[in-house]
Amino acid sequence: MDLGINGRTAVVCAASKGLGRACAEALAAEGVNLVITARNAELLEQTAAEIRQRFSVTVATAPGDVTTESGRAAALEACPAPDILINNAGGPPVGDWRTFERDQWLGATDSNMVAAIMLIRAVIDGMAERKFGRIINITSALVKQPHAALSLSVAARLGLTGFTKAIAAQYVGANVTINSLLPEQFETDRLRSNIQKLTAKSGRTLDEEIAAAAASSPAKRMGRVEEFGAVCAFYCSAHAGYLTGQNVMLDGGRYPAVF
Repeated sequence: MDLGINGRTAVVCAASKGLGRACAEALAAEGVNLVITARNAELLEQTAAEIRQRFSVTVATAPGDVTTESGRAAALEACPAPDILINNAGGPPVGDWRTFERDQWLGATDSNMVAAIMLIRAVIDGMAERKFGRIINITSALVKQPHAALSLSVAARLGLTGFTKAIAAQYVGANVTINSLLPEQFETDRLRSNIQKLTAKSGRTLDEEIAAAAASSPAKRMGRVEEFGAVCAFYCSAHAGYLTGQNVMLDGGRYPAVF
């Protein structure tokens, strides 16, 4: 299927590896030119070079942390009028919610809610004027199935989810959509780190814990980042203009509810 976005431009946050990179590559495969961000400038440049070589699209880099004002400014300076925005940022620490102090709650909210809102605010009216825009928030399956040890992430990402649902209907008439992708247990460095922290006292190795987690999934495996990227690309496509304000679970069937 031709997704109808060849020649468009996307800003993809936290795109040097993991789910962000998978989204960038899936968009590049459709002919989308990219501005990619990440904190590690060296890894970011390496990723950009590899995407250019594979897909023959323009890939500019904006090193920095998009959870900071300066990082967002760098991304927007590189691409002030994107057609597509992929909001993505690493999650906050795991642990007992009773041990987190006020600054940690505020930090999580700033990184995983406010940062995305600021980027949306900066680009969405321009998208509406141009009659095309696709905004994807990479959040978490925790939004629908919370876990106490990840309470910082749950609270912040639910705030972003509520905000985007509140404004999505205002923009769909201008062919601008906002949707969220909710991953669980994809093969990423972040997943390995979280599993290691959550199971530190189990007595099993990290690989054993990961194998057990995969076996507990109805799919009997972890998700592949390429699968995530492909879903992201479709939601950014010209064919998805009637679909907005949605939270799409990518969890291998783990979520038990109907809605």
